[in-house]
Amino acid sequence: MSTPEHRQSSRPLAVIAPRGEFDLDSLPPLEAQIETALANSTGVILDASGITFADSMFLRLLIATHHRTNLRIAAPSETMERLLAVVGADAFLRVYPTVDEAQNS
Repeated sequence: MSTPEHRQSSRPLAVIAPRGEFDLDSLPPLEAQIETALANSTGVILDASGITFADSMFLRLLIATHHRTNLRIAAPSETMERLLAVVGADAFLRVYPTVDEAQNS
């Protein structure tokens, strides 16, 4: 599987910080937030520190966003780290320990 090429821009990436549990029923507002961010930015930093639960539909959203744009996941909660590791997504998604590191990389 190839990963998309992302061009550098002088505009900073949008930062979104969803909180709580994410599954099929709770994803539409997050999808809308990502779309809004992408309308004004060249990519998205997802501050994942407040995510307490995420299912396969959330993972699908992350992967689809990764293929569309410059997605960086910052400060993942233990739950997020576990999910990404179990499915091997941590091997291809860009994950950073802090929002600052994601913004400055």
